[in-house]
Amino acid sequence: MTEAPRIFHNPRCSKSRQTLELLQQKGIEPEIIRYLETPPTEQELLHILDLLGCEPREIMRTKEAEYREQGLDSPELNRTDLIQAMIKTPKLIERPIVLANGKAAVGRPPENVLNIL
Repeated sequence: MTEAPRIFHNPRCSKSRQTLELLQQKGIEPEIIRYLETPPTEQELLHILDLLGCEPREIMRTKEAEYREQGLDSPELNRTDLIQAMIKTPKLIERPIVLANGKAAVGRPPENVLNIL
């Protein structure tokens, strides 16, 4: 049985809204996870990173004030430190992230998610 697609969504973000709309236009009603209200767990973030094949900084919003304020650009921080920062401050997680068919994609641009459907 295939797991229903999920989108880590921020309704205030235009790219996130566009990605959700694109999925819906394709007849897909994903599970919507408002990750600012319900941050992913450490295990979920590890799973997402594995599916994306990337490291934490690659899905962090490095231009957010919180990134600088928390000193997250420090090369001394390890993977666990960065994951914990994203859990504590989910605003730092790039959006949207879509999970479907055992794969993941960041919807920047929204059409990126079509590759995993």
